Amino acid sequence: MFAQESLTLSTSGRGTYEFTDAVERMVRSTGAERGLCSIFVHHTSASLILCENADSSVRRDLERFFARWVPDGDPLFSHTLEGPDDMPAHIRSIVSGASVQIPIAHGQLDLGTWQGVFLWEHRTSPHRRRVTVTVMGAPSGA
Repeated sequence: MFAQESLTLSTSGRGTYEFTDAVERMVRSTGAERGLCSIFVHHTSASLILCENADSSVRRDLERFFARWVPDGDPLFSHTLEGPDDMPAHIRSIVSGASVQIPIAHGQLDLGTWQGVFLWEHRTSPHRRRVTVTVMGAPSGA
């Protein structure tokens, strides 16, 4: 079986936004007992990550690391058409990635104990981001 759905996620600016529950609901609605869930973000200044979802200091530390590694307004960058966070947002999204794949087992995402699915907004202003979730799997008994 194959199912695909697009989600729109609203952000309030740079940071991480968990949407594990929305993906899990979609997987359950397909009836897939085992298979693969692929998630893709359709933007060049936001990314997807699997990350710690119990302690938010992990994501804050990640943000601080990237702020030091790829600072906004760095004079190195000539691509600043949309502001000082433009090129840093592109670099952040390239490094962290536009897609994640998660196995499906027993009708649910087979995530680790503390893993969650996050959209990582790299721009400082609010955006609406489109994410496509694709489930490829087999129902029980197949």
